[in-house]
Amino acid sequence: MGQGHSAEHNALSEGSAGHSLNLSHELALRFAHKCFTQLEITHFKDIFRSLADDQDGIRYWKEDTLCCFLVLPDSLNSGPLIYQMATYLGAFPFPSLAPSILTFEAMLKVVVIMTERYGKVLSKGKADRNKLLFRSLAVFDRGISTTQKRPSQDIPDLASDKEADKEQVRPSNEKPSSHLPGFPIDQAANDEEEEEDDDELALAALESLDAIEVFKHDRRADSKINHAQIPSDNFQKLIMLLLVIAPLEPQESLSKHAERLTPLCLDGLRSVADSILWSFTPEENTGIFYQSFNTIISNSLPFLFDGLNPLFEHFLFSKNIDLSRRKRKSYSAATLSPIVPQLPDIPLEPLLVQEGEILDLNILSQLSFFLKGSSLFRRLRPLYLGGSAGFSLGSFEQKVFNWHAPTILLVSGSRVPSIPEGGRERTFADTLPPKRFPDSSSGNTKTGRVVYGVYLDVPWKHSNKEAIGTTSTLLFQLAPIHEVFRASTISTYYATFTKAGISFGSPPPRARPVSGLSSHRALGAVSLLLDDSLEFGVFTHDSQGGGSFHPSQTRRRDWQDRFEIDSLEVWGCGGDEEAEKQRAAWAFEAREAEARKHLKLGKDIEANRALLEMAGLVGNHGGSGGSMG
Repeated sequence: MGQGHSAEHNALSEGSAGHSLNLSHELALRFAHKCFTQLEITHFKDIFRSLADDQDGIRYWKEDTLCCFLVLPDSLNSGPLIYQMATYLGAFPFPSLAPSILTFEAMLKVVVIMTERYGKVLSKGKADRNKLLFRSLAVFDRGISTTQKRPSQDIPDLASDKEADKEQVRPSNEKPSSHLPGFPIDQAANDEEEEEDDDELALAALESLDAIEVFKHDRRADSKINHAQIPSDNFQKLIMLLLVIAPLEPQESLSKHAERLTPLCLDGLRSVADSILWSFTPEENTGIFYQSFNTIISNSLPFLFDGLNPLFEHFLFSKNIDLSRRKRKSYSAATLSPIVPQLPDIPLEPLLVQEGEILDLNILSQLSFFLKGSSLFRRLRPLYLGGSAGFSLGSFEQKVFNWHAPTILLVSGSRVPSIPEGGRERTFADTLPPKRFPDSSSGNTKTGRVVYGVYLDVPWKHSNKEAIGTTSTLLFQLAPIHEVFRASTISTYYATFTKAGISFGSPPPRARPVSGLSSHRALGAVSLLLDDSLEFGVFTHDSQGGGSFHPSQTRRRDWQDRFEIDSLEVWGCGGDEEAEKQRAAWAFEAREAEARKHLKLGKDIEANRALLEMAGLVGNHGGSGGSMG
């Protein structure tokens, strides 16, 4: 009876696997017909066929082929990881079939998922691809190693087919079955103590095919996602690649960005990647679990994977097809017009007009992981650089005010001891409440350097009575750990600029001391304060929250960093139009100041006011002049 039961079980498994292959084929057909134009499919076929290897009539891509086509830099050693992800995604929506051979159908699904075109078929796949990408990177947590063993490239003996050369999606009865072992995350673990959430994209895919029951059967071989981890070493390599491809434009070769990967640049790239990696608390875990992965990416890295879109869009434009030549009559002129226009031959503006002491291309890419790259790359203007303009509130105001677009403030410095060692440190400490929180984590560095910043979506102005900013204001840390602290509605002290300094998340200082109340500056629960000399700063994080910014969702502890400022920068988000408006405002204020110099005022206040109104220097004249005070 045991042999009979085993034979019956094997027969059922083989039947289910065959049905899964048929459904996978049908999903690939729907992707091909609904997610691409005829022109894009033509380009895709040409690229795949021209570079594919052939074994027993089966066309497929090897790891080297994929890495060379995408022009992945050897110095980042990210090729095996991207290939691993592709062989997992190629099995979508059946994880038990992974790793898949990168056949035409498999690569079609990889491109659809990587470019996020699945929405045209999976109407209920509202969750993004993050969970699927996590699965493609993870290993099961049983003796996890720090390096993922990549799936074998060897192609097993597959049934040959006489029609393998046809430029069409392979019919289901020609689909080769993979005998490759599945990924560790997809091995049965016999864990019954908890239920795993269904993958929303996979459910949406199978619901569109009326095949939910097959998916539930396939899940028996699917391990619990909460028991899986992404090895830290692997994720660091992926982060470094994502930093490089963050500014990538559609049809732009990655080689143009890889040219800057000198040894010095690689050190900076690795440092930024470490800051991001440490936001997943690797000091506590050997890898990255899904819960922290999902929490941190949704809050602090929402655009982390955006660079994969243009990278895999390269599959939809073949250099072998000349669009200027006459096309076959079967395609209409509308169909043959490309979705994404070719980049012009004229050189593009640099990604960053000039580098600052803090902001360089690596930091710029880091910012694009939580601020849209379209507002950053080729769009930032240096407004104030403390190293050249001078560290003073007057210089700051002169350079930054009148910029009528969002700005990004960056400040870096070195932590100072809890007990002040010098006169200047002691003077600064005396303005603050006694320190009761320890320093923040040092991450992967021992230098004591910290980098904080703010994204302010409104123009700067004096804020003695009320703060400026909206719920779109962001307070963030870039080093040694990356994290974004989003605005709260409990308090609206998002940003203040007064003669006492610059603060974010703290109320403005009282104009006059009040008897019986402390003379110390009031610090918000999550706040950044720069003193009036722009010499020292303090960042406070109270895990209880309750202020203008939400506390960390992963580092549930209190800390306070007091640091001596070594660099302070403000960058304007905008282009020539915003710069011209700022120049016009400066010119107006200069003319107004010059006019004041030549006015001779007497002792009669009313007469003086009338004279000023006639000169257009007071009253509502529609101008944007400065204060009379």
